[in-house]
Amino acid sequence: MTLELLLENELMKVVAYYSVAMLAIVVFIAIFETVTSYNNWKEVKNGNLAVAMATSGKIFGVANIFRHSIEQSDGILTMLGWGALGYVLLIISYFIFEFLSPGFKVDQELEANNKAVGFISFVLSVGMSYVIGATIIGS
Repeated sequence: MTLELLLENELMKVVAYYSVAMLAIVVFIAIFETVTSYNNWKEVKNGNLAVAMATSGKIFGVANIFRHSIEQSDGILTMLGWGALGYVLLIISYFIFEFLSPGFKVDQELEANNKAVGFISFVLSVGMSYVIGATIIGS
């Protein structure tokens, strides 16, 4: 049985897209963890709301990008390709935020539980995910 034949069944299609998107989100958040100077999950466990907001923004952002890529794609590989490109653009947005921040380091402020920086990071990720999603073109 080929993948195309399986994806003709709507239930299987939902499960396949969901599974691929969920796995990609887990991988992309793990990659995000490596570019920060702190341990996201340790900080969240310790009640660091700023890191929780920044991480939540990334999760929402990646999920939103995949939402758009699913709508515009005719297959799982195309959806995954657009999602990966969107994720790269989202990470670039984070680095630009870090570079353009006046007089402070975003990672240090997040680790210090600066909720204002966490909120801006959250909004940046969510906002840019909408911009990125809007640019995804149908195949």
